[in-house]
Amino acid sequence: MKRSHFLLAAVAALAALAVPLSALAEAYPTKPVRLVVPFAPGGTTDIVARTIADKIAAALGQPMIVENKAGGGGSVGANDTAKSTPDGYALGVATVSTTAANPAINPRIPYNPITDFTPITNIAATPNVIAVHPSFPAKDYKGFLAELKKNPGKYSFASSGTGGIGHLQMELFKNLSGTFITHIPYRGAGPALNDTVAGQVPIIFDNMPSALPFIKDGRLVAIVVSAPQRLSQLPNVPTFKEVGLEPVNRMAYYGIYGPKGLPKEVVDKVYAAVRKTTELPEVKARIEGTGSLVVANTPAEFAAQIKAEFEVYKAVVLAQKLKLD
Repeated sequence: MKRSHFLLAAVAALAALAVPLSALAEAYPTKPVRLVVPFAPGGTTDIVARTIADKIAAALGQPMIVENKAGGGGSVGANDTAKSTPDGYALGVATVSTTAANPAINPRIPYNPITDFTPITNIAATPNVIAVHPSFPAKDYKGFLAELKKNPGKYSFASSGTGGIGHLQMELFKNLSGTFITHIPYRGAGPALNDTVAGQVPIIFDNMPSALPFIKDGRLVAIVVSAPQRLSQLPNVPTFKEVGLEPVNRMAYYGIYGPKGLPKEVVDKVYAAVRKTTELPEVKARIEGTGSLVVANTPAEFAAQIKAEFEVYKAVVLAQKLKLD
């Protein structure tokens, strides 16, 4: 066969393949969709995922299976999503920890948070909180700060993992407040909360949805929150901005993304399903009941948000000279 004929035949074969591939994307989904939560069960990421998964599944017409894949401050689960086949059947929950804080502080992260994913939508913006075990000597921010300054190195804090938002924001707090607290990393907020509630670690920096039930039950005491204003659930607890630490006053996000190269048809279908889900009164009430805000922004808006947050935490790491333990 002449070379020109061979090339024509190859082009024709590729063109023939293009129609079925496009048709597959348009027919999506035809089987269950896996949603990877990059932290252990019981934390806010897990709570948000399980709050919406069944409703998204109903909108898509296929089951959505939530799978917890913890480790590396969320990087293990995020890397699983990044390395998945871009067909829409392996999606992940995107967090500030996995797309901004962890990559900003850890040069060994095996993925690029900006180029290795296809952002779909940010489901919700969530406040964060410093909380203490009831046995801690102080019960408000003024007393908390005084106790830390009086006893540098005496206390430790739990976080969802090294390089996660809880770790990085607490390190920023330590730098700005002139305090020293030892970091105890866990494989997710669930295990970190369990040990703090049990009194094995006296302090935790966590997302509000997972910490709030323990605060309401009196098993944790809220000290300060990162939110635009005081939360209706905790009206007596100041924000970081109020106590003079505005750089720490950043909310977390919980979104959905897939690996890079996800077909537009798939992105559009998942985005539409999430928007439909977040408009359901019971879902909206569950999310807002934790002090969070429903966002459900567009894929382009979420991509810009991830990039902006990554740049913020890179600047924080450089300015505060933060390094991994």
